[in-house]
Amino acid sequence: MHLFLCTAYFTVLAVLAMYGLHRSHLVLTVLRHRKALQELKEGVPALPAEGLAARTELPHVTIQLPLYNEATVAGRLLDHVAAIEYPRERLEIQVLDDSTDETRAMVREKVGELRERGLDVVYIHRVDRTGYKAGALDNGLRVAKGSLVAIFDADFLPQTDFLRAVVPHFIADPKVGMVQARWGHMNREQSLLTRTQALMLDGHHLVENRARSAAGWLFNFSGTGGMWRKEAIASAGGWEHDTLTEDLDLSYRAQLAGWRFVYRENVVTPAELPEDISAFRAQQFRWAKGTVQTARKLLGRVLRSDLSLMQRIEATFHMTPHFAYPLMVLLSVLLLPALVLMPATDLKTMLLIDLPLVIGTTGSLAAFYAMAEAAQGRRRLDALRQLPALLALGAGLAPHLTKAVWEGLRSMAGEFVRTPKKGTTQGRYRAAADLPTIEIALALTSGASTVASIETGHWFATPFAMLFTFGYGYVAFFVASEQLARRKAQATVDAAHGHPAAASEPPAALVPDPSEGGDGLAA
Repeated sequence: MHLFLCTAYFTVLAVLAMYGLHRSHLVLTVLRHRKALQELKEGVPALPAEGLAARTELPHVTIQLPLYNEATVAGRLLDHVAAIEYPRERLEIQVLDDSTDETRAMVREKVGELRERGLDVVYIHRVDRTGYKAGALDNGLRVAKGSLVAIFDADFLPQTDFLRAVVPHFIADPKVGMVQARWGHMNREQSLLTRTQALMLDGHHLVENRARSAAGWLFNFSGTGGMWRKEAIASAGGWEHDTLTEDLDLSYRAQLAGWRFVYRENVVTPAELPEDISAFRAQQFRWAKGTVQTARKLLGRVLRSDLSLMQRIEATFHMTPHFAYPLMVLLSVLLLPALVLMPATDLKTMLLIDLPLVIGTTGSLAAFYAMAEAAQGRRRLDALRQLPALLALGAGLAPHLTKAVWEGLRSMAGEFVRTPKKGTTQGRYRAAADLPTIEIALALTSGASTVASIETGHWFATPFAMLFTFGYGYVAFFVASEQLARRKAQATVDAAHGHPAAASEPPAALVPDPSEGGDGLAA
């Protein structure tokens, strides 16, 4: 038993350390390509605002806005899109609305207002949601006028110069198939949760995307805040909806077809971060499940392709990061018996074995996120201060995302559960979820591991056990609080209308906040 526990424990740590070393490699790649990244920021000048309206040689652009029950943010989005600087006769706006609630009437009215102002705005409504977001985008693409297609989710606020900054890349190089801009975070400072999410996304955009773009590796369209060449979408086979990450799927197919992608770190589109842990978990679940599905679909094809060895290795890491979550759960379960049954190591053994593993798993995170903060002019120290919360949140999400990985391995496609947006109306939509019984059990187990690590002298394990305890407990407490409050509000509304409360609700659905009187389900 002792040998088995020791082997399993250090095997899990070693695999997690491997992903840590990969993060370190991305950091080093950014440092090696600093000059190329700077040239990319300055190499393709933006279209000047002066005389822009008179330029008839510019390519026709279609802006697609996929919506589904977005009453809190749809009007704000349309106002920002209407202000984008580009020749009006070369610009089309497609509102792809699959809504089932009052969003439909509100958006139709807004579209009418924009048409009266001379904008070419098309309203397309579907009733069956076939293919979810990918289906809506594909449906709109069939009638799109533009040779270039920009996409913005409902909670994004495209800046007025977005097209002036991005379109020149497609003019300068006919092999550019997609340009991705960086996401900003307009509610970053709202809470510990939003600050941690912002840091996570900054790591993806300002380390991963910069490294992959500069080194010529494959990277992905992020689903919003970017622009495609219509021809690139068509030659790659179009939007497909057999995975929940249609953006990652199409990105790999397009790059395998020979299209080049560009990442613009200095073109920023602000967006809204989920402010509820239930909504954040639902979003992460979809991303994790969809990424695993995309790996099932395309990883074999990537490995058999004529890409370079480094491109194939990086693609493997890119499509498999969520497998770290089951390993984290396994590590937290193994920790308690390992601490009890394994004798405390001496200082020499700690320095030779434990310390390198600790550095491999956490030191790389510190360098990774410190670089992300520094790249946007923020202090590296801020990232280091946020790191314990980030580690704890990652641990707290691990049980839920382990389920996502398992579902992604078992089946393709599935229901596209959108992330609720706060927008201009507090509490309009809330995410439903099961009560976090697994997280509660793991929090108790990790708490016992914390005590055991101190009692047995396993000092290196103590901070990790504490992080697991805090992470599981944080997620469990806030998910339970949000869901109990939502169910209480629903019961109050049901009682007022004489309806018996539902015995159970489907997990991870999106429902209107009963206090707002919404009439539609969002999923």
